[in-house]
Amino acid sequence: GATGLAGVLSLAGALPAGTPLLLDVGHTLPPGGDALSHARGLDCWEVREHNSSEWCHFIRSNPDCRLDGGFLDYLDGVFCVFPPRLLPLAVTLYALWLLYLFIILGVTAEKFFCPNLSAISTNLKLSHNVAVFSLTFLLHGVTFLAFGNGAPDVFSAVVAFSDPRTAGLAIGAIFGAGVFVTTVVAGGIALVKPFTAASRPFLRDVIFYMVAIFLTFVVLYLGRIRLGEALGYLGLYVFYVLTVVLCTWIHRRQRGDGLAPPGAWEPEMSTDVEEPEPSGSNSGDYGEEYRPLLPSRDTSLRILTSALRPLDYRKWRRKPWYWQLFKAFKVPVELVLLLTVPVVDPDKDDLNWKRPLNCLHVLTSPLLCILTLKSGAYGLYQIQGIFPVWALVTLVASALALIIFITTSNEEPPKYHCVFAFLGFLASAMWINAAATELVNILRTLGIIFQLSNTVLGLTLLAWGNSIGDTFSDLTMARQGYPRMAFSACFGGIIFNILVGVGLGCLLQMTSSQPLVKLEPDSPLVWVLAGALGLSLVFSFVTVPAQCFQLGKAYGICLITYYLLFLCVALLTEFRVIHFS
Repeated sequence: GATGLAGVLSLAGALPAGTPLLLDVGHTLPPGGDALSHARGLDCWEVREHNSSEWCHFIRSNPDCRLDGGFLDYLDGVFCVFPPRLLPLAVTLYALWLLYLFIILGVTAEKFFCPNLSAISTNLKLSHNVAVFSLTFLLHGVTFLAFGNGAPDVFSAVVAFSDPRTAGLAIGAIFGAGVFVTTVVAGGIALVKPFTAASRPFLRDVIFYMVAIFLTFVVLYLGRIRLGEALGYLGLYVFYVLTVVLCTWIHRRQRGDGLAPPGAWEPEMSTDVEEPEPSGSNSGDYGEEYRPLLPSRDTSLRILTSALRPLDYRKWRRKPWYWQLFKAFKVPVELVLLLTVPVVDPDKDDLNWKRPLNCLHVLTSPLLCILTLKSGAYGLYQIQGIFPVWALVTLVASALALIIFITTSNEEPPKYHCVFAFLGFLASAMWINAAATELVNILRTLGIIFQLSNTVLGLTLLAWGNSIGDTFSDLTMARQGYPRMAFSACFGGIIFNILVGVGLGCLLQMTSSQPLVKLEPDSPLVWVLAGALGLSLVFSFVTVPAQCFQLGKAYGICLITYYLLFLCVALLTEFRVIHFS
């Protein structure tokens, strides 16, 4: 086996004795029985083929069944904690937890990650000149907003690429979300509100997306991605951003108004389909219309309790029952996030400064970061074997919070308040990363239980979960009279997801000694995915100009029908009804 080969190489002087044999990126076979288990091809999927009395021993003794990262061992829970007869109950609980993880991702990205990212981009503006402001706004749209909207997808891809056993989840999710958004969402927009598409932005985005798909197809065909190719993904997105800026500048020059302010050519509107308040209002401004006309000074305790109230009961009574039910599930998540993630809102006079809560954030946010990084491994580490890191962070952060509380007031934010935007960005990113890690682990567990490939889980559950927010926001935008904007978002957003998701996800896994990541498809379904996505883009690239960019219900019906056919072919391929050589 592998151990024997390593021993032969050590005798020949090629390897030191006991050196692990590297067969694949991320797969090192340690000497001993674990290597023999790998050499015999003991895949974790084979657990269901054994007797139920052997499931727990198989899971705990097989290295392929170890979940990297995360706070919960889902495989040990379903095969060791729950008896075999209660397997359906365990699967049901896991499915409900999976749905709740998607809620955590959505709430964190929408109400905390995006507002802080927007505040950072606002604070980085260096000039108030109209042209520079407009250029900064445009860069903000294609970089900061794209990162904010695509944060769950990108973090899920980075986490999935961190383990070669779950890389198929990332490929399936990126391709699956691309097919879903460019067919179901784009087709739904055409069904809801027939419109005339913007010709040049549409052609530009589709061409760039087809280039990204072709690049990914080549990488999958070669079975690996090198450092230059990973940097090529990120470089292609930078080139896309520059192309967007250049095309907009040329278009404005042709109209004779240069780079106009955003309000002159792009309607400002809220895409929040849940509540009318802006994203940054999660820290207590839930009853704006009920505030007294004369300002009064509130005590620190009252400010704290008001800021930690994620729900306004007056609005609660006016909402329908299904909104109340969904909000009830979100309230615990929002409360924990309010306690640990500061939010800076440049649109408010006080910049959303809540003195007692922000001082509390000085303590809770660093603790959150070290306790979620590497699943708490760094936070629980003991200095000199005596003093834990989390205790040191608590002491330093408490002293700093006390200094800030003494030197500031409730009425006016300090000059360094913008630092809280960076702290909130980091804390919300750690929340998203932790939720994405749990999401990938639970999807891999469900794949082992039902003996499904990571690719089919990625193109269905992970792709649908990450795309559901974009679906509702784009369809709402179309119903409110902005179908062109919603249609452009379908193609512009997923370009960021595939280029940055694959490029950054693979780049973070490379080291100076191994500037290479293996991307071997775990099933023929990957080629079905790549072909279906490429075919849908070619279909839109040909039919939309053929209709003079007039998109109606027929176009929408064709796209949705195409997705249903693709889903049938994908599932038949997964269950080996359709065979590919």
